[in-house]
Amino acid sequence: MTDRQAKILQAIVEQYAEVASPVGSSLLARAFGVSSATIRAEMAELERLGFIQQPHTSAGRVPTDQGYRFYVNLLSQTGGHELSQPRAERALAARMASGGLPERTIRNTVDTLVELTHNLGMATIGDQLYMSGLSNLFGQPEFMHPGQVQEVARLLDNLEPWLYEAAPNEPLSVYIGRENPIGRGAGCSLIISRFRSPFSDRSYIGVLGPTRQSYRDVMGLVQRAGKTLEETLHVV
Repeated sequence: MTDRQAKILQAIVEQYAEVASPVGSSLLARAFGVSSATIRAEMAELERLGFIQQPHTSAGRVPTDQGYRFYVNLLSQTGGHELSQPRAERALAARMASGGLPERTIRNTVDTLVELTHNLGMATIGDQLYMSGLSNLFGQPEFMHPGQVQEVARLLDNLEPWLYEAAPNEPLSVYIGRENPIGRGAGCSLIISRFRSPFSDRSYIGVLGPTRQSYRDVMGLVQRAGKTLEETLHVV
């Protein structure tokens, strides 16, 4: 992939996350200062490589799971997901500071993630999985088809045992679409941060949402939530 193709893919991912409709060549042509024909040629190559696809008869393109994975890896390698939202940082810090008991602090943090990301939030507390924001998840336009809702429900039903069995060991893990071990057809992305708590050295906090989302912001928020929880709960 050329540098320009990588930047076009990045623009498609970010634009699609914002507007929830396929991204056309004319919009990108204005952004990159080149002709629509040039953009169409680059998009054709990205499609051939499997990073984007054309849904139905739309003239625009949307990212594939492979395209999202490339984008997320790029953010991770460059630190592009590091949180730089002062208001979000203050909101997380305030809710954590008012928590009191560790369980309440973790729950407050999950609820804050729900408010900031508009996804479903979750965290492990001892042997239980706390979840909040289910209506956010099923309110997304991607989940209007009954078959897909069933896949999402299947993923949620099996998420707790999978977390304890798999025990992801990275400070921040991102499972995109069919990378999820269960509910592969749900069209969801799971973004989780491992942190140490009074309950376990491998506690988890994160969000579940559609593959179409602002990974840059959500990854930064989830990573910061895990790190700040460790500090707030004095598990260092």
